[in-house]
Amino acid sequence: MTKELPTEHVEAVALMKLVRMHEGRYPQLRLLFAVPNGGARNKIVAGKLKAEGVKAGVPDYIFPASAPGYIGLAVELKRLDGYASREQKQWVEWLRSAGWRVEVCRGAEAAWKVIREYVASMQP
Repeated sequence: MTKELPTEHVEAVALMKLVRMHEGRYPQLRLLFAVPNGGARNKIVAGKLKAEGVKAGVPDYIFPASAPGYIGLAVELKRLDGYASREQKQWVEWLRSAGWRVEVCRGAEAAWKVIREYVASMQP
């Protein structure tokens, strides 16, 4: 019997629990936010969001705080068997060329490791 893998939503909730748990130690984590680009939407809602400027492929999490060598961190969170789309790969390339650290992470634990390392590099 194979075990069902957690959904991306479950992974995202687990990641944010980890982030919130460590905000006392790393107050700058309060700057980390999710970009609500994903999810199933009907055509009307999708059209409204597109008109408002939503862009396909933008990473799931943005951390607008500089660290040595970077102007910010962007994380694309995937489920454990997930992969980046063509648009997501383009955003990774664009943001990296602009000085951002960008990572595609499979699962909450992998994403938390990247975020934790980034925040630790900010410490004096």
